[in-house]
This record gives sequence, structure tokens and C-alpha cells, in this order.
Amino acid sequence: MSPTVVILIVGSMIAASCALVGSFLVLRRMALMGDAISHAVLPGIALAFLWTGDRAPLPMILGAGAFGVLTVFLVELFNRSGRLKEDASIGVVFPALFSVGVILISRYASQVDIDLDCVLYGEIAYAPWDLLYFGERSIGPKALWVGGGILLANLALIGAFFKELKLSTFDPELAASLGFSSVALHYLLMTAVSWTVVGSFESVGAILVVAMLVVPPATAYLMTDRLGVMLALAVLLGVISAIGGYWLARWWDASIAGAMAAVAGGLFSLALFASPRHGLLARLAGRRSASRRLADQLLMLHLREGGALVPLETLETRFGWSAARLRRTAAALEARGWIERGIGGLALTPKGATALEESGRHLLAHPLEASANATGAPQASTKKLAAPL
Repeated sequence: MSPTVVILIVGSMIAASCALVGSFLVLRRMALMGDAISHAVLPGIALAFLWTGDRAPLPMILGAGAFGVLTVFLVELFNRSGRLKEDASIGVVFPALFSVGVILISRYASQVDIDLDCVLYGEIAYAPWDLLYFGERSIGPKALWVGGGILLANLALIGAFFKELKLSTFDPELAASLGFSSVALHYLLMTAVSWTVVGSFESVGAILVVAMLVVPPATAYLMTDRLGVMLALAVLLGVISAIGGYWLARWWDASIAGAMAAVAGGLFSLALFASPRHGLLARLAGRRSASRRLADQLLMLHLREGGALVPLETLETRFGWSAARLRRTAAALEARGWIERGIGGLALTPKGATALEESGRHLLAHPLEASANATGAPQASTKKLAAPL
């Protein structure tokens, strides 16, 4: 297998693995937890190496996973104390554990290839030549086996606990009432984040792992309101970032990991502006459309209250509109047959009166529905279950 193919497969697998668990971190507003875990697992890696005297992947993943769970436990413990918010708790736990890892590595493992550069700034370009041996026989690049194992584990986790993770993410109280332990699911998800982060250290480095945990899921979140679609989009965007970043790095003669993160950031910027549902352009168009609808309704309401024919000067004075804006609004309503122009003024047509009454009923329907949902807990829970996310 050519080195290029190995790099592309490894990058794609790691991006997909990160996207699967990172989507739940983004939805739970715990994106920084991935960054904290990626650094706080360093003592686990160091202790696993000191205990076994070997850099075998399994002990290191187990050690890092243990410290990842310890990180989550300490953050939750400090957060539930009531004196520290989650961001402050992360800020206390992350540097404390990371500093312990730095001391252990610098004191006891400085001569081994487990230094900070290796852990934090792993280079995917070397992945094809870091081979895994079964006995005396090479069975291929280690990153392929580790990355493939992590991807399969994450797919199995999401597939087996999709409903439970969805419920505990959007309605923990409902999940608890149905017999699902939100705490156990929380620690299960964080354990998956831990093994994903540490398993990807050596191949792409912690910084790119953090980017892949957050950026593709955040991009997908801008593009859809359905959890299943969001997971698929996050995986697809992660793979596109990995492949596009590799070819960008070759074209630019730059860091592969940096180029992958840059492509992911570019895709996020594109979605932020051009997403059809939540992009800035869509929101701007929605506000302009709402402003036009409001102007139409104001004008028709005033014509209904004002009588058969309302002078143009009266309308301009009443709303403070310019003559040009009044002409544009009136022309649009006139084209629909909702108003008609008379000598020096405007009047509401029977068709316009019917349209105005229907729009009023439509506006009244939303407050009534919101009130019903607010007063009826079973209805709210059922609606959330039926909601796309």
C-alpha cells in the first residue's frame, strides 16, 4: 500500500472517529472537555509506559482512558460543589493533570519516543513507516490498526446506544424516568472520547484531534436539525477535511495536520455564511422576509381600520415611511389583489381582508401551542422525542 493511501485512510478514520463522539460533545455544550481530556490523559500515558516499559498501544489507551474518566469525574465533582462552573472546573483539572504528565515524562521518559512533541504534535506523514509487528512479522502500519479499531469501537458504541445517548443529551430527566442512567451514559461517552483522543495522538497529534472533535460536528450542526443526519454530515466533513488537507499540504508544502485543520475551518466558515437553515445569509434573508411580512400586515391593518380609501400622505405620516418604501409595499400587495389603488389613496380589497384574517389566526396559533407545551410536561417530552434531534 502506498504511503499516500495509508495517510489518507488513517486521516479519514481518525476524522470519522472524532466526528462520531464529537457531535455529542458539541450538542452537550462540552466541546472544551475534549481539549481538556486530550491534555489531561498525559499522566495515564506516562504511567502506562513506566508500568509496562513498552509503548504498546493497548496499555497506553487503557492508561489514558482511566485518566480521561478521572478528568471527567473531577470536573463533575468540582462543578457539583456549586462554587465552580464547568469552565472553571476544566481550567483547574486540565493544567493540574497535564503538569503531572509533563513532570513524569521529562523525569522518567525523556529518552524514549514518548516526548511531548510526539504526544501533542504527532505527524501523520510518518504513519506509513511506523509498523506493527505480530511476533517477528510486520502486519502493516500501526496507525491503520489503531485507527480502524477506534472507528469500529465508536461505531459500535453509537449504534448500540444511539437512542440512550440521544435521550440523555436532549432530555436527561426523561432518560432517567425511562430507566437510563444519564451518569453512566455520560461516563461511557467520555471514555470513548478518551480512547479516541489517545489512540490518535501518535498519528495526527492532540491539536488536530481537538480540531476534528469540534469543527466538523459544529459545521454539521449548522446544516441540519436531525441527529442522524448530523452524525453522517460530521463524518463526511471530517473525511473531506482529511483528504482535502492532505492535498493542500502537498500543494503548499506545509504541515499535513495543519492543512487538515485549515480545511475543516474553511468548511465551517462556508457553512456559517451559506448554510440554508442556520447560515448568516439565510438568517439575514429570513429577517428581511419577516420585515416585509410585518410591513404588509401593518399596512393592511391600517387600511382596514381607516375605511374605504386612506390617503397616501396619511399612511406616510402614520408609519414614518418614505414615499418609495410605501410604493414598494403597496405594489407588492396590489399585485396579489389584496389592496387597490384609488384617487390619492389605497383601500383594502375583500381578498386582502380574508388574507389578513387568515394571517391573524396563524399568528395566534403559535402562542397557544407554546402555552400548551409550557403547561403540559408530558406534551413537551413527547414533542421533544418526536423532534428531529
